[in-house]
Amino acid sequence: MAEKEIKNKIEKIERVYVIPLRDKMRPVPRYKKTPKAIKTIKEFLVRHMKVRDGDLNKIRIDTYLNEQLWMRGIKKTLHKVKVKAVKDGDLVRVYSVDLPEKLTFKKKRLEKGEAKAKVDMEKQKTMMQKAKESIQGKPESTEKTEEEKTEEKEKEAASKEATEALEKQSAKEMKHVAKPKSPKEKKNAQVGYNQSSRGH
Repeated sequence: MAEKEIKNKIEKIERVYVIPLRDKMRPVPRYKKTPKAIKTIKEFLVRHMKVRDGDLNKIRIDTYLNEQLWMRGIKKTLHKVKVKAVKDGDLVRVYSVDLPEKLTFKKKRLEKGEAKAKVDMEKQKTMMQKAKESIQGKPESTEKTEEEKTEEKEKEAASKEATEALEKQSAKEMKHVAKPKSPKEKKNAQVGYNQSSRGH
């Protein structure tokens, strides 16, 4: 008996409902019609799909159903909606059954893009695997890398010596540059002030 209860909880329950929205939205101000419609759908499904504690957060509305409700704006929403509710454990996911042409086209376009992205990802994975196999399959490349490593070390040592020589040379040049003594002279040196330009 306990096994049957566990199976019932695991199984998905799918139902199709036509949810009336007109009566619930009639007393609501015009600028709150669509949010009230969404809340009405959630309340209806809490009652009919037997969600525990009456928690509205356990009901997830599909993006296309949401767009269908908001298509005409906040003031003029639909009077009834045909939805498909799928209960999986505690969560209830709600999908629209009759989508308008505009949204069906958008949905197909997005699905096509997702399918193309998956194919591209698979191609990249196979290319990466081939590259890894080609790298692992060549033992000669390890000998070359050891030679290359010694060459890289020599290059690094030469570049360090060159940078040190440049630093020493710049330090010598900085020694011979006259430093300003007073704060006024420091300011003039920073700005690039030239007394001859002022007529002195």
